[in-house]
Amino acid sequence: MPQGTPQGVTTASLLVIILVAAAVGAVVGGVIGTSLETAPLALVSGFVATVVAIVVRNKLLNRLSGVGADDFKIPGVIAVFAVIASIAGSLASKEVLDNVGGEWSPVWIGTVAGLASAILMSFLMITYHMYPDTLRR
Repeated sequence: MPQGTPQGVTTASLLVIILVAAAVGAVVGGVIGTSLETAPLALVSGFVATVVAIVVRNKLLNRLSGVGADDFKIPGVIAVFAVIASIAGSLASKEVLDNVGGEWSPVWIGTVAGLASAILMSFLMITYHMYPDTLRR
């Protein structure tokens, strides 16, 4: 854990990201679910859920409480990786639901897409913040 970071910040970050992304994915899936096919619905739900979860996490942990890393200073390459994580998580969730079988409601598709995207994004954030003292370009 980096020096100067209070204990439990990483756990709090992960909980905020995962819970918010699952909730936002469900809402997005419920709102636009009837107008899109399964794959585009998963992509949109996962992307919106990931972006909203990162913004909420940053507001709660960094701006309001003053702890945690300020993710709005992350380079553009990491933003590209976040988009890739969102796409991979969304499409993976669609495939998982397809392999389980049955008809899934748009709310479930959005929830699982947001959850999978948030988990992949969390892995990216943990990896990025693991060694904060290294020089990055």
